[in-house]
Amino acid sequence: MGDEREALKGKMSNEREALSNRKRYHRHSQQQIQQMEAFYKECPHPDEKQRKELSIQLGIEPIQVKFWFQNKRTQMKTQHEHNENAQLRTENERLRAENLRFREALINISCPNCGVPNFQESQLMENYSLNQHASKPSSWAPHLAIGPINNEVESEDYRAAVMEAASSAMEELVRVAQLGEPLWVASADRHTFVLNEEEYFRAFPKVFGPRRDGFKSEASREAIVVPATAADVVGILMDVEQWTNVFSGVVSQATNLQVVSSGLEGTYNEVVQVMTAEFHVPSPVVPTRESYFVRHCRRHVDATWAVVDVSLDHLHSTPSNTCRRRPSGCLIQDMPNGYSKVIWVEHVEVEGGGVHSIYKPLITAGLAFGARRWIAILNGYCQRVVIGLVPSDIDFLENQQGRKSMLKLAERMVARFCRGVNTSIANIWTTISGFGNSSDCVKIMTRKNVDDLSMPLGFHLNVATSFWLPIPPKRVFDFLRDHNNRKEWDMLLNGGDVEEMAHIASGKEDGNRVTMYQVKAMGGSSSETIMLQESRKDPTASYVVYAPIDMICAETILGGGDPISVPLLPSGFAILPDGPTRGGRTTAEGETGGSLLTVALQVLVDSTPDANLNSGSLAVANKIICGIMDKIKQALIT
Repeated sequence: MGDEREALKGKMSNEREALSNRKRYHRHSQQQIQQMEAFYKECPHPDEKQRKELSIQLGIEPIQVKFWFQNKRTQMKTQHEHNENAQLRTENERLRAENLRFREALINISCPNCGVPNFQESQLMENYSLNQHASKPSSWAPHLAIGPINNEVESEDYRAAVMEAASSAMEELVRVAQLGEPLWVASADRHTFVLNEEEYFRAFPKVFGPRRDGFKSEASREAIVVPATAADVVGILMDVEQWTNVFSGVVSQATNLQVVSSGLEGTYNEVVQVMTAEFHVPSPVVPTRESYFVRHCRRHVDATWAVVDVSLDHLHSTPSNTCRRRPSGCLIQDMPNGYSKVIWVEHVEVEGGGVHSIYKPLITAGLAFGARRWIAILNGYCQRVVIGLVPSDIDFLENQQGRKSMLKLAERMVARFCRGVNTSIANIWTTISGFGNSSDCVKIMTRKNVDDLSMPLGFHLNVATSFWLPIPPKRVFDFLRDHNNRKEWDMLLNGGDVEEMAHIASGKEDGNRVTMYQVKAMGGSSSETIMLQESRKDPTASYVVYAPIDMICAETILGGGDPISVPLLPSGFAILPDGPTRGGRTTAEGETGGSLLTVALQVLVDSTPDANLNSGSLAVANKIICGIMDKIKQALIT
């Protein structure tokens, strides 16, 4: 054990020496800044070709130009949103408090015919007001970095503090990722390893301070080999937009606040960037986790890449930071044939309150936010990219561009579904039935879309619920993804059916595919509505997500057209295991345990954004989702 530690110390000492004379971050000249400022006024979002031309003019690397424009856009957004941030928070708190008072008064008031609470006009108006505020761009994230960005005197001290935190976190990650016992000890079932906290604080004394009062620790480590190069994995992690999209099952939203170091030789090596992120479980009954941290990327002398996050609460402590990230991240090492080995460490401290009781075993076991969840998503995405390049035996679509367009559209659909069903600060839910800590309460949310062309314009209604099933996740997934079973639960088909048009594989796991269905009316006649569906599964979660598109859009996608112009309003299911210890039935495949199922429907109520929702519509929404829930239980349990 001692030899192992000494070897690691020696390795890190050599790396520090090799990097000691290198420039940690590039400070642009006044002339370079003036030229980029002028270009920004004409084009705030330069494409790759424009960035390359500008980098040649300025004598810097294209990645430095990219980071400068990314930083500039963040600063402008910050300036625009900061003034209204405090007012929005105050107003939202007031509306929440009033909304809660209305809920209390309405608990025992219900319609004798449908059982739905008899909402008064004032209750609906409160809900609309909340959603109007929620539909504004989120301003919590940029607000955290205003001081260091705008104050030149503080900026140098801020940079130095960030760089010091990043460097210390990198050293800790490398050791934590590679050390064995006594730092990591085998769990009771011998399937995972548990962090020995006493040994951790002994080995890393006071580097990032003691644990916060009222916070609990979650730590996990996993390793996997993925079908992607180390450079590809690093690119996913360091591009915040791509990172958010790839890990949409965990990341609700993220913002790159500031690039402190733009790296060496035009690569991600030694890039340091300050970020905020909101992490979630795809359910309207589990609170999200907000975190403010620095992300540091380094290529070590043995060609291993490392990407580490660590919270910056000591620089900006805010009440909204419910998740403190101790050094977390991964080591990535290239292997033959385009593969790479990834060792992922996830070490956080979180507030323990607010989690619905049915989700506590899942979260406590690390199956919702732990290292296993992250690497499962990463591996699934890498497999998806590989399969998108080469048609599989089950593909009904040989057009490669058509396959790519179909996969890209489905990826956007699933990401929007995940973000639309969680408890993000952008989502304000109102409970309409099953008040209190009911395991199957129904929640609604309304949105007014006036300018986002990726969704239908108009007034949207989102209704969702989460509940427990004593059925293993695989059986639930197989039932819901099979179009032959759709008539058993889809009340919106109105006695109709769906017919498969085309499908392609989207992963190696059985059932991972993207499919287009044509909706058939009750008499068997075809309609102009096409249903796009993706069924996606990995060892930690599974999804069945679908959205209606018109025939013209479907033909465009199958022909390889750009999917960005296709408006989507996805509905579907998120299926999670109920934890490692909860009871359930055993299937013929040997799978045990129950499932946590989230059902969410999004519908366009009116194409006019200023439309209103009446109590009758609430009753219909409640009836439909409760009906779906009951039909699924009847089909799977009885």
